[in-house]
Amino acid sequence: MIRTATPDDVPVIHSLIRELAEYEKAAEEVRAGEEHLREALFGERPAAFAHLAVDEESGEPVGFALWFLNFSTWRGVHGIYLEDLYVRPEARGGGHGRALLAALARICVERGYERLEWSVLNWNRPAIGFYEALGARPQDEWTVYRLTDEALTALGSAG
Repeated sequence: MIRTATPDDVPVIHSLIRELAEYEKAAEEVRAGEEHLREALFGERPAAFAHLAVDEESGEPVGFALWFLNFSTWRGVHGIYLEDLYVRPEARGGGHGRALLAALARICVERGYERLEWSVLNWNRPAIGFYEALGARPQDEWTVYRLTDEALTALGSAG
């Protein structure tokens, strides 16, 4: 049901990312094309990794997890940051999301990573309920900050 992505999967991963962005009401924010993904996932120095959830009957991908390594200075070890988790609506409830998270948790356990982290939109109550049912807990004492576009350029160009 879960397999590591290959370079041949880039088009379907790109499609799933676009579907996720539409679900999150942010389709216009997707700038990455297939070549960006190919380089990030399978280039000379991969910066991210992906797993696919595949329908066992049809063999077709129905979801994905895209992740990268982070590092905890307090624990002194890597962890996994889950950038995207998405299962197509028609495949939800079939265990694919849980299987994707279990695969990442297994990687953490096998490699000695001590955290599996991700963000969820506050309005996405179905996802929040799903995550909490697995034992995940919100880290509500932290606020995410982000620099992008003009603000990032301005700061990065400052002398």
